[in-house]
Amino acid sequence: MTTIHGFELLGEQEIPELNARARLWRHVHTRAELLSMVSDDENKFFGITFRTPPPDSTGLPHIMEHAVLCGSRKYPVKEPFIELVKGSLKTYLNALTYPDKTCYPVASQNLQDFYNLVDVYLDAVFYPRITPHIFEQEGWHYELENLSEPLTFKGVVFNEMKGAYSSPDDVLARYSQRSLFPDTPYGVDSGGDPRVIPDLTYEQFKAFHQTTYHPSNARIVFYGDDDPQERLRLVATYLDDFEPLTVESSIPLQPGFAEPKQITYPYDAGEHTDGDRKAMLTMNWVLAENTDPQTTLGLNILSRILIGTPASPLRKALIDSGLGEDLTDGGLEESLRQMFFSTGLKGIALDDTGKVESVILDTLTTLAQQGIDPDMVEAAVNTIEFRLRENNTGSTPRGLVFMLRALTTWLHDGDPLAPLAFEAPLGAIKQRLAAGERYFEELIHQYLVQNLHRTTVILKPDPELRQRRETIEAERLTQARGAMSEEQLQAVVDNTRQLKLLQETPDPPEALATIPTLRLGDLDTKNKLIPLRVLEEDGRKILYHDLFTNGVVYLDLGFDLHALPQELLPYVPLFGQALVKIGTEREDFVKLSQRIGRKTGGIYPTTLSSTIRDTQEGATWLFLRGKATVDQADDLLAILRDVLLTVKLDNQERFKQMVLEAKASKEGNLVPNGHSVVNTRLRAHFDQASWVAEQMLGVSNLFFLRQLAQDVETNWPIVLEKLERVRHTLLNRNHMLCNVTLDQANWEKFEPRLTGFLKALPAAPVKPGEWTPQHTPNFEGLTIPTEVNYVAKGANLYELGYQLHGSVHVISHYLRTTWLWERVRIQGGAYGGFCVFDHRSGVFTYLSYRDPNLLGTLDNYDQTGQFLRQLDLSEGELVKSIIGVIGQMDAYQFPDAKGYTSMVRYLTGDDDAKRQRLREQVLSTCAADFKAFAKVLEEANQQGLVVVLGSRESIEAVDWLEVQKVL
Repeated sequence: MTTIHGFELLGEQEIPELNARARLWRHVHTRAELLSMVSDDENKFFGITFRTPPPDSTGLPHIMEHAVLCGSRKYPVKEPFIELVKGSLKTYLNALTYPDKTCYPVASQNLQDFYNLVDVYLDAVFYPRITPHIFEQEGWHYELENLSEPLTFKGVVFNEMKGAYSSPDDVLARYSQRSLFPDTPYGVDSGGDPRVIPDLTYEQFKAFHQTTYHPSNARIVFYGDDDPQERLRLVATYLDDFEPLTVESSIPLQPGFAEPKQITYPYDAGEHTDGDRKAMLTMNWVLAENTDPQTTLGLNILSRILIGTPASPLRKALIDSGLGEDLTDGGLEESLRQMFFSTGLKGIALDDTGKVESVILDTLTTLAQQGIDPDMVEAAVNTIEFRLRENNTGSTPRGLVFMLRALTTWLHDGDPLAPLAFEAPLGAIKQRLAAGERYFEELIHQYLVQNLHRTTVILKPDPELRQRRETIEAERLTQARGAMSEEQLQAVVDNTRQLKLLQETPDPPEALATIPTLRLGDLDTKNKLIPLRVLEEDGRKILYHDLFTNGVVYLDLGFDLHALPQELLPYVPLFGQALVKIGTEREDFVKLSQRIGRKTGGIYPTTLSSTIRDTQEGATWLFLRGKATVDQADDLLAILRDVLLTVKLDNQERFKQMVLEAKASKEGNLVPNGHSVVNTRLRAHFDQASWVAEQMLGVSNLFFLRQLAQDVETNWPIVLEKLERVRHTLLNRNHMLCNVTLDQANWEKFEPRLTGFLKALPAAPVKPGEWTPQHTPNFEGLTIPTEVNYVAKGANLYELGYQLHGSVHVISHYLRTTWLWERVRIQGGAYGGFCVFDHRSGVFTYLSYRDPNLLGTLDNYDQTGQFLRQLDLSEGELVKSIIGVIGQMDAYQFPDAKGYTSMVRYLTGDDDAKRQRLREQVLSTCAADFKAFAKVLEEANQQGLVVVLGSRESIEAVDWLEVQKVL
């Protein structure tokens, strides 16, 4: 048997689907297993995973995930994680807690940087400094500044999970999973229930690491073009120091239910219940153990068939029932040992829960008995196959996706290679379908219709829930305080002060010097360029990017929104959705959706709103983005021609459904994306493009959708007339743009077809619409039912006289990873604190995420200028920040993303020369630039505007905020 660096080879396999060769190794001494995948992917990946089933809902695995990244044996600094964020070329750096595992993944295109990341992460997980103070900071602790103040709870995870439990969608998903697995670790919350987190002791915390964070309980993955033997050597330097350990961390199977169960939970729906149509319901089934790749792939395709598109029969039946506004999040969950399927409705009346159940069960029974539309099956199979073959993981490293896929079996002592090779299971399924088997109908019958291991989970709106929870928390704190002697209370005060002192005390230079980093000389001085040709003929403009796409054509059709009058801007996202989701003169939306699935890799709308550099104007566009294999290019163009020229906008019922779905989606995203909500709202004050974004995507659009839902019922002719005006105005090839990403050989075949397609579109003189932005209050508080806040403050620095210099990106990066991280997150207890600068518009904003504070956070923002003025910046810290920014500028992208990025740069005036000048300024940033920027931020603090999203109580306590209720 082959043995290298203490690892024995268990097996190897060529995986053509991934263009990789995989070898599975086992460390002889500790029995740790390592999956090594070699490919030509320059985005090198490493991940180490421990099986960490939670014993309860105290959030023990989640808090441990945070804590192990707070210093280690070799790297004794407070935050090695953030030090790497500061000064690495990383393309990915994170830690992830799941219901049964905790993963520590990193990726980088630079080899030395990659090795640095691997070493820091290995030292972090095996030798962390998980002291009581780190446990208190990241988990929970009693906070008491002095004896006269009330006792409070504080902790990063504690506040993070308060935010999570403020999101109804998040709560419903958690309860749905837990309902199915009452007798296993999946029946508790690995993230932590805020009501239970304070039950966790440091002794339990410490013991958990000693048992679960051991090589004998580890699964390790490498992927990319780095040396496979060096991988083994690096890991062996850590594993060789450990003795083998028997770790009892396996996940037991949940025994099947004798009968279905129904469980009702309250949730905070705010102060009004909107006609009592605020309940939510899911039906949930435990399916099969995740051991057979064909079954897993089949269930994935089945989930796509049932609810994955507007044409999906179960989704359509639920929406057509009129019982709710939108589907709940759900579908197939395949990451657990036993897979489960979940679906349901939100925005329903409590009295209708039985009707929703009947719709689901009746639809599934009908499908199992009478069969599924063959076009729906073909569309779902083609869509999943396209995704597998395209292997486009977006901003997520491929290595991470492959690791998580392998872990579905490997974590439970199965074969990690089985889930990676999809050709055999896909071929088997297609063969069964070709032979006439009722394959998916049988899956429905076996796993859904006849399956008694099923739950119905109902969320019931309860406007008093938050108050009761706050009362219970206050009573718990009162009882805790009452049980303490004066000496114990003083100890809490002393501990609070000591923790704050530790948080405020900077790491010594010698400790910071231990963090491995690159040098400026290791960085490329030139930007990575994306090929671009601009082709203009007969009023047509085409941007072409000659990139290898593995036989896929990526086509973006752009419609300039400047042609629209102001009143029509809020309709744009719905109009974009209508193009592909409402049907045409020849096909209803079901057949159209199936055709898109059968003949392409997908078509979807998106919007772009960005200031054009060195101007006051905005680039504001609606894009219809499509992709297909080169062989399917004619099908792609034919579908685009049909949806643009023959879309049937007069389907009132279907449009109403789309409005309700959009409204429910926006309401559901308020808590998970609160920082984006306030950022969009705030930036709308400063530039045209951001104002347009607020009209189309922000809170203003949510208010518009609520009114539109009524107008569709009472004034449909007027609504339809406006939709037709949007189509008539935008569909003008003289005001359009095509963006194509494809290799040269295939482009020569595709270009004539694209030219013919464009000639068939209408052409008319271009007449821009008139826009007169109407701004919201300068100091605004938006109230929603939540226990946390999202706090934004910002100003346009160009209007204050600032002249763009690349150093602004280095300074912003430094502030995010030092001052704001330490003051807003570490000391303030928020889950995140950031600042964002848009060099095109000049707008600078501060943001916080899941923040227990409001005024304190604003005060921290306002002290930023003084922090910079007093900063004694070392050369090492400066270099780290420069490297971090260069890493962002050189972010790893797949071909479609490169083509889209190049197009955005073209439309916003970010040409290669300007970008190169900015890079040179970044590389030449010096400490004096930080001092000079202090004055800019101090002026911005004086002139800055504020938007806060949070609870009514916290916002109304600030008398200078103009309050507006959102939920």
